[in-house]
Amino acid sequence: MAYAEIKELLGKTLINIGITEDNDEIRFACSDGTKYLMYHQQDCCENVTIDDICGDINDLLNSPVLQAEESTSDENPKDPQYDDSFTWTFYKLATAKGYVTIKWYGESNGYYSESVDFEKEDTEID
Repeated sequence: MAYAEIKELLGKTLINIGITEDNDEIRFACSDGTKYLMYHQQDCCENVTIDDICGDINDLLNSPVLQAEESTSDENPKDPQYDDSFTWTFYKLATAKGYVTIKWYGESNGYYSESVDFEKEDTEID
């Protein structure tokens, strides 16, 4: 896999979106054959998962992506008493059919990453 930025989805048409039951990975398949993985490589003393998806994820399918943006915030921890360090990461995606915001929450002891990884999956060439 290779590091990618969410903006690489601009103009692409998503044909499948798969979210794991643990809310820790999202796979995006595009009509041009490219595939992307949004996840966090978990380590000790940290936890990064999808907190919420606002909007209908199916609105992103079978229509070109018109918006693909990432933003972060370090305000308003979910548990101020226990979250020593935390990061909210927001992915805003839109097509002509609708808008979706994927909200991730990462918390740690402050020494580990709380970021979300977005990578392009390697494809085999025949």
